[in-house]
Amino acid sequence: MITIFKTIQNNLKEISEFENDIWINVSSPTSEELGNLSQKLNVPLDFLTDPLDVDERARIEKENKCILIVLRVPRFDENDVDIPFTTLPVGIILTGDLVITVCSKDVDVISDFINGKVKNFSPGNRSRFLLQIFLRTSLLYLKYLKEINKRTNMVEKELHKALKNEELIKLLNIEKSLVFFTTSLRSNELMMERLQKAENVKMNPDDKDLLDDVFIENRQAIEMSNVYSNILSGMMDAFASVISNNLNVVMKFLTAVTIILMIPTLIASIYGMNVKLPFQGSPHAFLITLGISLTLSVMGALIFIKRKWF
Repeated sequence: MITIFKTIQNNLKEISEFENDIWINVSSPTSEELGNLSQKLNVPLDFLTDPLDVDERARIEKENKCILIVLRVPRFDENDVDIPFTTLPVGIILTGDLVITVCSKDVDVISDFINGKVKNFSPGNRSRFLLQIFLRTSLLYLKYLKEINKRTNMVEKELHKALKNEELIKLLNIEKSLVFFTTSLRSNELMMERLQKAENVKMNPDDKDLLDDVFIENRQAIEMSNVYSNILSGMMDAFASVISNNLNVVMKFLTAVTIILMIPTLIASIYGMNVKLPFQGSPHAFLITLGISLTLSVMGALIFIKRKWF
């Protein structure tokens, strides 16, 4: 799908025709749409198709008068039960006085601009618009990292009484999200450093200050991701031992109960033998046998309690 936006009287409006100072957003496009767009705007076709590869790394490429910037952005998919937090590449193409964004799926970074959640931006100011996308991406990483930390704490509470591997698998999936985030954040940082040094995009002093803010937020996100990943790795090792220990406690309890129950069974088996036994002539033989069984069982239980087996 291709949508065209332009700032009209300080408000972002969707238009239907190509004009000057516009923003073209391409999401989940067809091959025909990409071909037509490439011909109309004289944009290399691979600039439009490369960002559709989910494994595309963050980078900068220039061909003729077109500049392609691939940015890895965070994505949250609530329908994905296993790994809801992932990253996707977004292509930002600067050509003439146009800005084109390309992504294989709808992402929150772009949706926030369309829905008016980002103030004071205009597609006509290409450098500022580009840096605002960078900044919004870093802020979303921080937001999702905090959500990941909350989910980790919730799983941690479940693990205190867990005897199964389900919670550990949840932590493993969360760790995968952190790996995705850390890798993407580092590649974004390298891309922005190259952008800063190469000066492919002209920036005024205010834009350079904004770029510095982007670097700070991105590095903070990297640090948070590393910290959470290290904590999670240690937590998984610790709780693997906790689960094993919980299972040992249960097995010890069941073994003690089995031993206690075995005492009456042993005595009943002995007195069930067809030989001459004590008390067999007594009218109270059953009660005596029952009393002996209960006494020995209670003694065994007291011994286990004293040794903290119960």
